[in-house]
Amino acid sequence: MYSLSYTPPALLKKGLSMTVYTALRASRNWENTIIEPEPLYQKKIFVGAEGVPIFGIVAIPETPRGTIIGTYGITGDLDNQWFLRLLGRKAFAQNYAVVLFDWRAHGTTAELSATLTSDGLYEGEDFVRIAAAAKKMGCPAPFWFTGFSLGGQLALWGVNAAQTIGTWGAELGLREAEIGGGAVICPNMDSNRSLTYLVKSKWGRYLEKAIALELKLQALRIHKCHPEEIEPAAIKRVKSIWSFDRELVIERLGFSSVEEYYDASSALSLLPHIRKPTLILYAVDDPMFDPAIVPELQAASAQNPAIDLALTAYGGHLGYISSKTCQRQTQDRDRWWAWNRVLDWCDRQMLTE
Repeated sequence: MYSLSYTPPALLKKGLSMTVYTALRASRNWENTIIEPEPLYQKKIFVGAEGVPIFGIVAIPETPRGTIIGTYGITGDLDNQWFLRLLGRKAFAQNYAVVLFDWRAHGTTAELSATLTSDGLYEGEDFVRIAAAAKKMGCPAPFWFTGFSLGGQLALWGVNAAQTIGTWGAELGLREAEIGGGAVICPNMDSNRSLTYLVKSKWGRYLEKAIALELKLQALRIHKCHPEEIEPAAIKRVKSIWSFDRELVIERLGFSSVEEYYDASSALSLLPHIRKPTLILYAVDDPMFDPAIVPELQAASAQNPAIDLALTAYGGHLGYISSKTCQRQTQDRDRWWAWNRVLDWCDRQMLTE
């Protein structure tokens, strides 16, 4: 297991309190906690798997030394996903080219295409095709795939897809060796178990309902842009994350049940097949995910030398706000421990190449 030291502020030592604070408070003042300015991004429409248009933004520093490609979690878009934009600022300031994108059925990508999500089954190839197009724009190798929560699952599928590019992507002008690997924060590992776990608590049921509402609104926006592609009656029947996938997703992907779909897209079962360097930051106290997954994640990572698992006692879900003491120990100039570790890890990987 990959050893990293992390301690949160005293009042944020519970996973739920860290998660709620990050979502409701830190999200409002994050720009005041860092010194890095927003890069000057250029808009780009990439072409993903099966010809699906993917909207992204690209920033290339004067002397880039690698490229970070990332996306966000289950809901949102590039305009409101502040945690991803935070990465963009920090990575660009450290001379990484940055590519951030709206994944399938999200943001501007949803306006361009009615194609729905597949939780990594096609998004993995999207990552690789985005890297190939970014290379043509001047973004240099190595390319590092990143994401958080469900976006972390997608990035792991991206690493997996990169390993077989020679068999399906010869025309892309991108070599497998140019994909460095991946680094993910609080990735979704097992949807079947974690969704069941989430709705067992009052807080979890509230959060699940809120996410389901966002997914429903997302589907309505797609219907507005592509009225012939989604039946309004199916959208109306969406009451949960599970029913969103049942009503709108699984039939298009050829699955007979949501459970079968979640098993097929599981990131946990993907781990034994990862061959490229991959960092996984995962908090034991993450309130979003079933704690029973942790020992299985440990076992799978221990058996795969390509994976560096940094398992921390604290951190919550997408929190990892560090205490002042922790900042001094790690010599960070801000509180954003997880992204600082991701960038440090990428730096070290490039030094060993």
